[in-house]
Amino acid sequence: MGHSDFLDMDQQVLANAWASTLPTTINQADQAEVWPDEGDPSALRVTIHTAGHQDYSFDFKVGYVDSREVHVELIDVEKAGQSVDERTDIIQQLALDYKRHIHECAQAVQSITNH
Repeated sequence: MGHSDFLDMDQQVLANAWASTLPTTINQADQAEVWPDEGDPSALRVTIHTAGHQDYSFDFKVGYVDSREVHVELIDVEKAGQSVDERTDIIQQLALDYKRHIHECAQAVQSITNH
């Protein structure tokens, strides 16, 4: 069994599972989009739009290490459509928070990916 054995699952099916699960793990007002990573068959792309006046969007790459573990990488942060410095405290804090939610989502999606 290679490390992609679980990806007998269609990437789009996986993305759909994430898209329906992620909103339950993030703040209700935040919005999430999930789609397959075109360059990596074992990865998804996740964009989370922060609710409220901040108008940030966080772009993550979520790569499956195996069927239980994901590696979450922050690709880009934009505010009102412009890239912003991701080293600021507020961005770091939000990113950390979202990463935690993404890991929670991975756990929840497991029930779908594991049968």
